[in-house]
Amino acid sequence: MREKLGDGAGAAAAFREALRLDPSDRHGAALHLARLGVAGPEGAMSPSYVRTLFDQYAPRFDGALVEGLAYRGPQRLLDAVERARGPTARFDTMLDLGCGTGLAGATFRPLVRHLTGVDLSPGMIAHAHAKGIYDRLETGELVEFLAAEHAARRHYDLVIAADVFVYLFDLAPVACAVADVLSPGGLFAFTVETHDCDRSGDGAGDGVELSDRLRYRHGAAHVRAAVTAGRLRLIELTPVATRIESGATVPGLLAVATGSSDALPS
Repeated sequence: MREKLGDGAGAAAAFREALRLDPSDRHGAALHLARLGVAGPEGAMSPSYVRTLFDQYAPRFDGALVEGLAYRGPQRLLDAVERARGPTARFDTMLDLGCGTGLAGATFRPLVRHLTGVDLSPGMIAHAHAKGIYDRLETGELVEFLAAEHAARRHYDLVIAADVFVYLFDLAPVACAVADVLSPGGLFAFTVETHDCDRSGDGAGDGVELSDRLRYRHGAAHVRAAVTAGRLRLIELTPVATRIESGATVPGLLAVATGSSDALPS
């Protein structure tokens, strides 16, 4: 209310008080402080906020996304994977990062022998489990889960992340963690939201913005730098629209990377 009345300082003070009262930040006060320009966007997206958001969203997630927003992220990723490996490609193991209720899992299931999904939200995992799509489902933070998979010597032929990285500021840590579990010649395919102008350099945090909708938007230079940091090589980096909001397509990027030397130069 203070922000709408033009009282930016008062709004910031209120959000700081909310953060003091709830240090886990279930309601995203730190994101609002970043959006107001009084705090940095890095580290503003707390796991508690994301978990709370999607636990509440889980019962209506599929309808809201597919019908309300004309969501096509999984199909766009499938098309890209088929461009990279051909329409008859099959994968022994696949990992669905931020699997949610299983929309991407359902799309890729016919191509995969063993399908694993991980998500931060127990509510989303419960809905995914009810669909019977996955061979294995886990609840956890993505980089921590990937580190545990690496320690357990588990590897995947295909790793995907459909519109998940809008909740991560810096993509380099997750790219590095994916590289540790990617089989030789395996594929890593993901989508991000992007912004109109890529004002980035080559730094790890350059080219990342926090949108008014409290999601991160990544420039092409940041995606390239993250893939390079992960010792991966780009096969594809193209503009893509995976959904419609407020009557307009949301600009994004689709990336496919591999650890194999047969990738095209990035």
